[in-house]
Amino acid sequence: MTTLPIIWRPQRNHIYQMDALQFAWQIESRSVQTVITSPPYFGLRDYGIEGQWGSEPTIQVHIDRIVKLFRAIREALRDDGTVWLNYGDGYAATVRGKGGDGYQNTNKDSHLGNKSWYIPDGLKPKDLIGMPWRVALALQADGWYLRSDIIWHKPNPMPESVTDRPTKAHEYIFLLAKSERYYYDADTIREPHVEPWRSNSHESNNAHKGRLDNKDVAGYVVQTRKYNPLGRNARTVWAVPTQPFPGAHFAVFPEALIKPCVLAGAPLDGLVYDPFMGAGTTAIVARSHGRDFIGSEINPEYIELANARLDGSIKRLVRDKNSVHDFEGLPLFEGLI
Repeated sequence: MTTLPIIWRPQRNHIYQMDALQFAWQIESRSVQTVITSPPYFGLRDYGIEGQWGSEPTIQVHIDRIVKLFRAIREALRDDGTVWLNYGDGYAATVRGKGGDGYQNTNKDSHLGNKSWYIPDGLKPKDLIGMPWRVALALQADGWYLRSDIIWHKPNPMPESVTDRPTKAHEYIFLLAKSERYYYDADTIREPHVEPWRSNSHESNNAHKGRLDNKDVAGYVVQTRKYNPLGRNARTVWAVPTQPFPGAHFAVFPEALIKPCVLAGAPLDGLVYDPFMGAGTTAIVARSHGRDFIGSEINPEYIELANARLDGSIKRLVRDKNSVHDFEGLPLFEGLI
């Protein structure tokens, strides 16, 4: 754990044991390029730490706390900065841990054991709560630009015992911006092109903007366009399998999920910030791709785990024949939808 002086500014490439809100106000104003984070979901887990996030008494208190944190984050962000916010959903229930109707029941053994179970105001038992959108809309109302809702599709979701609804197999990543115009490097996360554009001749005989010509082939109009040689613009459904991890942390970001956020969100040597650093995946991916990081984590055991993972990641990079800036050890996406 890093010892903090009375008056201080966080150093780059360090993880500090500190509450997320307290730490956010210590960051130098307008120094962070992008934030990539996943706050503890409301009512989901007991991390055994006093003051832990997600254990608030009501949904609204939890949302208000996040909004307050993001006000501090907005001060730390550059004017062209962005936030990539991951948040999963859950269900209202009267009995904790019953089948697939548990409150944010994404892990059957992860509920807050000391939390009184209740139905939030306005909801019924078995209701999908809509927590990701409640949080996102609250941030939008507080002045953030809500730019994209990305679906993290999990090809290997956790099994559920429910028989009256589909198994949950996705979470959200919201792209938010501090300003109307912001840094976003689309070329770094482009996807492979699919087959050339085709349209039925009865539907359209006109070339669309950006296409070069029309050719009548067997009753179809084959319309060609100037394709970007780097690929098509990234879509909003990212198929990335969950990544098991033998360490102590309950929820670990898959590195392939964080990579596009890092590449599109910050240039080389840009500063990436995670207020809920956990096992350190955001830091690992940032350093692997030539970006700096800072972060906070309230649990000292997770900081030790994150630092051990970072040490191993750095050693792998040193052994690699390429520089840090050229390291491409991670797939951009495991799959494309």
